[in-house]
Amino acid sequence: MSSSRARLHSLGVASALRETFREGYSRRDFAGDLTAGVTVGIIAIPLAMALAIASGVKPEYGLYTAIIAGFLIALTGGSRYSISGPTAAFVVILYPVTQSFGLGGLLVATLMSGVILVALALARLGRLIEYIPESVTLGFTSGIAIVIAVLQLRDFFGLQLASIPESFMERLWMLIAALPQLNWANTAVALLTLLVLIFWPRLKLPVPGHLPALLGGTFLAWLLIQMGLDVDTIGSRFSYELPDGTQGKGIPPFLPSFEWPWRQPGPDGMPLEWSWAMMRELLPAAFSIAMLGAIESLLCAVVLDGMSGRRHHANGELLGQGIGNLAAPFFGGITATAAIARSATNYKAGARSPLSSMIHALVVLAGLLILAPWLSWLPMASMAALLVMVAWNMSEAHKVVALLKRAPVGDILVLLTCMSLTVLFDMVLAISVGIVMASLLFMRDLAGMTRFQDVSAQRKHVPQGLPEGWVVLKLSGPLFFAAAERVFDELAEQVAGRRGVVLYMDGVPLLDAGGINGFDRFSRFCAEQQLQLVVADLQFQPLRAMARAGIQPTDCLSFTATLEEALNSLNAKSGVQADMSVSS
Repeated sequence: MSSSRARLHSLGVASALRETFREGYSRRDFAGDLTAGVTVGIIAIPLAMALAIASGVKPEYGLYTAIIAGFLIALTGGSRYSISGPTAAFVVILYPVTQSFGLGGLLVATLMSGVILVALALARLGRLIEYIPESVTLGFTSGIAIVIAVLQLRDFFGLQLASIPESFMERLWMLIAALPQLNWANTAVALLTLLVLIFWPRLKLPVPGHLPALLGGTFLAWLLIQMGLDVDTIGSRFSYELPDGTQGKGIPPFLPSFEWPWRQPGPDGMPLEWSWAMMRELLPAAFSIAMLGAIESLLCAVVLDGMSGRRHHANGELLGQGIGNLAAPFFGGITATAAIARSATNYKAGARSPLSSMIHALVVLAGLLILAPWLSWLPMASMAALLVMVAWNMSEAHKVVALLKRAPVGDILVLLTCMSLTVLFDMVLAISVGIVMASLLFMRDLAGMTRFQDVSAQRKHVPQGLPEGWVVLKLSGPLFFAAAERVFDELAEQVAGRRGVVLYMDGVPLLDAGGINGFDRFSRFCAEQQLQLVVADLQFQPLRAMARAGIQPTDCLSFTATLEEALNSLNAKSGVQADMSVSS
């Protein structure tokens, strides 16, 4: 039993919650968590519904996600202040899955992503966010923001479209072509909601802008409906079936029921047929969901660390995200991850522990059971305006502009490539290409730092001169595959016709297989030219790499511990007596 607890502890299961109670938890802390949980829960209700609609499913599935996944991730995760639920970043992945595979396919993909997230946690890959450059992160998040904003244009302007193409450009042109038929009533509601969202923060009131914006939009929609105008609402767009077989409008006011994800409706409205072929088709989407969920949750945790001065448990957070996404699909919950904006609001509202996130989930549950009849009055245009604002905040346009102004050309190219690929194709391709581009550019810059210098005439290194025909070359920088061939070719040109060369390598911190091959070719060149080779001041890693490669001191003239010893030996053999007090 104790060994089982030790394994769970090492994995970071519920690490944030355990850390909270280990430090001590008071009534004052609970009061802070209660205030923050209620505040964020109220904000999360319309956001969860809007994000579910944007993902192509009914609004209640967003609420189920915030309730089930939001509670479980907080309970089992590794970030103290994170609020998890549906997020805008997933829309670009989830919407195409819903269109192709229906609700059932989306839930199965979410379930598969949960398995992948758990595997990432077990493999201790929680620090993967550190290896993704900022240009890549900004590129795909700003690209996602563009796609989300474009997806909202139909409801924002009340456009009547039978379907929306999957291709971004086709979708954009179809929306532009339909603009002359916009619904002025829906547009007025959306504009009012958006204006309140934009200007409300200037009042510096403690009430979040989402609530007055949605209330204002709902009131205007009600007035316009009373005047006989057509305004789409959640109640007019969505319906549900009551136990007696009758149809209800809007949100069902009861708890989600347990259902196998693969028995949920497919694209034709019939239960999805489980098959390995379907699993293979959903695997790319599941992998995309898992990777984005990992990046979003860990990025959110890093942001909260900066705000609070605390440290999250990265692998524990990945494990919690995996558990939440494993459980939620059995109750109709779609993909969940940590939401940066809601999490920041949670911390600023006084959160002290993961209990605030659990309370947030319970507030959403109460909203589902109590407020369902009133939630059906929310206008679709207001929900679209809310997501347009979310997309703007998500884009971090100020950071993009700053990077475009100040960053090196390579980083700008990576950002624009990731943004374009996210918009035109998909996020996984964008991240993959972005990381490869950033890595290649980094290796190019790093290889450019590897060079050598003739220090034979520098009294600091060679105070008493050298035997005739000898040269001392100081190498600096990592000798890895991208730099080794160039450097050793240049070295060969430099030493041609000499009697001997001393390679002073105290500035070489790294030697990889490419560097070993380059050194081996250079040593063979020296042997063919009857040119003596001495290697001095090897750092530990290059020395170990040469030892593993089987390169012995007899393969060249000698390996020496220091440059001083090498020069003393050479001068002694040449009959030059000198006091070699060299500081290497």
